[in-house]
Formats: sequence, C-alpha cells, structure tokens
Amino acid sequence: MVELLDVQNLKTHFSLREGVVHAVNGVSFHLNEGETLGIVGESGCGKSVSVMSLLRLIKSPPGKVVDGKAMFNQQDLLQMTDEEIRHVRGSKISMIFQDPMTSFNPVLTIGRQMTEPLEEHMGMTGRDATEYATKMLTTVGIPFAGERMSDYPHQFSGGMRQRVMIAMALTCKPQILIADEPTTALDVTIQAQIVDLVKRLRDTLGMAIIWITHDLGIIAGLADRVAVMYAGYIIEEAPVKELYRNPRHPYTTGLLRSLPRVDKTAQHRLVSIDGLPPVLYEDPAYCPFASRCPLKVARCLVGNPKLLPVGPEHRAACWVDLEIGKERQ
Repeated sequence: MVELLDVQNLKTHFSLREGVVHAVNGVSFHLNEGETLGIVGESGCGKSVSVMSLLRLIKSPPGKVVDGKAMFNQQDLLQMTDEEIRHVRGSKISMIFQDPMTSFNPVLTIGRQMTEPLEEHMGMTGRDATEYATKMLTTVGIPFAGERMSDYPHQFSGGMRQRVMIAMALTCKPQILIADEPTTALDVTIQAQIVDLVKRLRDTLGMAIIWITHDLGIIAGLADRVAVMYAGYIIEEAPVKELYRNPRHPYTTGLLRSLPRVDKTAQHRLVSIDGLPPVLYEDPAYCPFASRCPLKVARCLVGNPKLLPVGPEHRAACWVDLEIGKERQ
C-alpha cells in the first residue's frame, strides 16, 4: 500500500488564563491510499484538534502546534507557509465539519460557495464552474440541483446541508477526506444515508478517509483501521475487526460495552464508564485513564504506558495484559 499521510508525535497546546491545556500529546498515525481510518473517543479527547492541527486550522492564540511532523506528498504540512497550506486545504485534503449549519456562510448562496473552490484550486470560472458544481450536488443526491444553486443554507434541511458540505469537499477530487463527526446532528435515518453516500463516493473516487466520531457503531461498517483516543493520546490502534473482537485497553472495552447490541437479550445492560476524563493542565507522568480504570495497578499511577505492539497490526498503551488479566513484565 502507498502511504499518503504520516503523522509523528503531534502535540498541540492551548494557553488559557487557568494554564496550558495539553490537548494533543504525541499523537502518531498513518493513512494509506484508499484506506478509511476511524478516530474514536469521547468528547474532548483531542480527535478534532488533531486533524485541525494538520490543516493549520487551530486559532493562534490560544492554540499552538508545539511539536510533530505530518508528511503528505513528501512535504511537512506543519512547516508549510500560509500560502502553501491554503493550496492544500480543499484541493488535496478536504474536510467535512461537524455542524453543517455553522459551516456555511449564511449570506452567500450555495452555488457561490460551491464554485469558489473550483475557481481557487481548479481555475474554473463562469458556466464551467456552475455546471460542475451542479453535477456534484446531483451526485450527492440533491434533487433539482440546478434550481437549488441559488438557495441559501437556511433553505436546506440538516441532512441536505450535510450532503452539500460533502459535495463541496469533493469538488476538487481530494486525495484525503476528513469527516469530523459529520452525522452527529442528524437523525438515525439520515445518518445511515450519509454513511452510505460517503462509502459509495469513496469506492468511486478512490480517496482515503479519516472519519472522526464517538460512535463505534458507525465505524464498524465503514473503517479499515481504528485509532482510539483518550485525553489527547492514542491509547489503542488496530484493524477494525480485530479491535471489536479483541480490545486490549480497558477504555476501548468500556466503549464497546456501552454500545447497544442487537445480538443480545432484552436483559442485556449497557455499562457506563465511571468518572470523568482529566483536564490536562500538565502532561501526566501517569496513565491518564488510571482514575477511571477497574484494572489499574500501582504502576499505572507512576508511569504513562507507551503504545506498544500486542498483536499483528495491533498496538495498545496499557500496563495490564487484558488477555491474561495480569500486569505486563
């Protein structure tokens, strides 16, 4: 497989009045051509900040990428000039944002917002840009696309706005599509339609996808690999089937046990994860999940485990071997 993106030791901090928040703490991952990588974890774990750091979308101040590399097409995204990264965003790497209502300019028509990236990145103008944008809207299932080009964002439903956002992200045929919880604000039926649409477009266009979500149920049928984040760290990474079949971190196990299951009886109870994630005003010298972990040992309180191999293409950051239920040597 050809590697498209290689992220190493990404760290992003936010300087607030209360102190420095360590939002992303040495995150490393890679993405291959045509692959879908799922990044999962609860709200505030650093998923969105990680990918926004790659595209240099973190507002500074208060945010700042303090370390790391992100190699894309033999160039480091984090070292590019503002002009260079502007030509990458929307052209080679596109992003679908979480809230389709606030992601559009409310005073510009959908048609104008669709044609702008075509003019900026592909040199199209006038009728050519309009025809291509209309075709993209039709591709993502917008009925009467030509007529709707003159409508404003508030004239679309939530599901339709998200379809328009997907069309806009794909207009320049990017190599990587980043989807930041694109179905969170939608009902279950529309969620399924959006996921099916993205899968179909992925197979048609051959692009790679980073799909960010807190919903492991969506990832099951979409991703090839999964990276689980907690408190700014990747604490487990594995092929999707391996992760569901054999989770090797207590946090991943907790996430899976909190999912409704159709193959369980009506008496099957969902299990929550007790406690709250830490507020990282300092980079912890201990396991950040220790205060919530039912399997913690003394070592968890004095050392932060590294992400180490626990199987083929499977890595976990835990002092306890979940297979045998004992502390690692």
